[in-house]
Amino acid sequence: MKHGKNYIESSKLVERGKLYDVQESLELAVKTSKAKFDETVEIHVRLGVDSRHADQQVRGAVVLPNGTGKDVKVLVICKGDNVDKALEAGADFAGSDEYVQKIQGEGWMDFDVVIATPDMMGVVGRLGKVLGPRGLMPSPKAGTVTPDVSKAVSEAKAGKIEYRLDKTNIIHCPIGKASFGAEKLSENFEALMGAIVKAKPAAAKGQYIKSCVVSSTMGPGIKVNTGKYGV
Repeated sequence: MKHGKNYIESSKLVERGKLYDVQESLELAVKTSKAKFDETVEIHVRLGVDSRHADQQVRGAVVLPNGTGKDVKVLVICKGDNVDKALEAGADFAGSDEYVQKIQGEGWMDFDVVIATPDMMGVVGRLGKVLGPRGLMPSPKAGTVTPDVSKAVSEAKAGKIEYRLDKTNIIHCPIGKASFGAEKLSENFEALMGAIVKAKPAAAKGQYIKSCVVSSTMGPGIKVNTGKYGV
């Protein structure tokens, strides 16, 4: 794979094979972010579980203390009084059948988070093939299927992110922008890692956190020492 000049220069700052402390790794992620846009800093955590087994799934959501740095567009599928409650809480779109039809018929996808009330899941279920592959399907575990739409919208706008295992047993999540600086990114990192550790399945055997890497969008991967989590 060919890399650009900035990537090659940034890679020289990272010592291969070294496990960096959280703070140091995030300082490096900020330092190696050299694109002309405000790069997202991401965390990639490999877990010692098998995602093929239902009792070893790791999924949930956490509100990052410093948000994600992204303006999140929220769609709430609900009806009655909940429409007004959702809009008052800051939802960008709120309604029922009209939005389901818009997604199904027009391929409309101008949103980042979908929240639904339990009574609407029969309708929302029809969107599984569209929302599922994009990771947008509402779920009780992620707090996006709830009767309390006001709280769910407020949390989504405040920087709530969902984490879930992919097929290779890795969790990929954004923890903010390079412009946040290492201190704020570190706080977000700790919040996410704390949630992942807490979500350890009872069926998981052996070492839970196998490895962790942080990187900016265009920067090199930086290995993090996760020994302090003791799992």
